[in-house]
Amino acid sequence: MEKPVIISIRGVQSPFPGHEDVMELVTQGTLSGTEDEGLALTYEESELTGLEGTTTTFRILKDRITLLREGTLNSEMIFQEGRRHISLYQTPFGGFSLGVRTHSAKAEMSPAGGDLEIHYALDIENEHVGENAFLIHVAEPSAAQDQPTT
Repeated sequence: MEKPVIISIRGVQSPFPGHEDVMELVTQGTLSGTEDEGLALTYEESELTGLEGTTTTFRILKDRITLLREGTLNSEMIFQEGRRHISLYQTPFGGFSLGVRTHSAKAEMSPAGGDLEIHYALDIENEHVGENAFLIHVAEPSAAQDQPTT
């Protein structure tokens, strides 16, 4: 069953120690699936993220989290603690090899919502480009309205 949710995303990129670029976004999306079979969190990217025309889906399984982007950009990033996965990142200007080494990937999610926290190192064509993190909170629309703002 698919249901509407409010997704709060905080993305942190650290291209070198002591420097952080932070992007925060609150958007509508959908949450589907079950805890046993896996959950799928989907939303449309916007001009704000620079990925307009792209649909992003986080597939949450017991042993890994996969980020899929389809549309203007096409990519798959697999987050599995202690492992490095390589995939192709395809843009309108060409593709390149993307390596993801996951330090930690925690999902406390149910069909009602929850939290994802992923910390990982990123390399492009085997060249380290920084440390990154996703901190994501997912709530039903009525629950999201009841939460205090910071």
